[in-house]
Amino acid sequence: MSETKKTTKTTAAGGKFDGFTDDERAAMKEHAQELKKAARRGSAAKAADAERDVLEKIAEMVDEDRVIAERIHAIVKASAPSLTAKLWYGQPAYAKDGKIVCFFQPSQKFKTRYSTLGFNDPANLDDGTMWPTAFALTELTDDSEARISALVKQAAS
Repeated sequence: MSETKKTTKTTAAGGKFDGFTDDERAAMKEHAQELKKAARRGSAAKAADAERDVLEKIAEMVDEDRVIAERIHAIVKASAPSLTAKLWYGQPAYAKDGKIVCFFQPSQKFKTRYSTLGFNDPANLDDGTMWPTAFALTELTDDSEARISALVKQAAS
């Protein structure tokens, strides 16, 4: 029988590393709070409250992220009105039948150089044996907005 080794990774400073950054832990805590908040809401108010939560989260973003997030929100609402807005790990997301189809991750969330528009498994984007599920965004042009609109329509179909 082989012996299982338990290894402990250490950081450069000699501290223990459990695999998650502080930002990732914060996102998980935010998601737990979102789930608790959603559970407390009545079903009639859920969609309106969730939409308001998304708009409030977008308003809190730094200018570069906020401008893109506002446009993404408008594009999603116009292109796929059947999707419902909700927060997902502290990020604006859009769901179909309760499952996240797409989400916007602001660059400041994990201190990256670009924002991300991502699509999850329920998104109907299959194209052969390989297709993209996330797109880096630094700004929105007319062409990129048209592409996002088409992707969101396809994802929600």
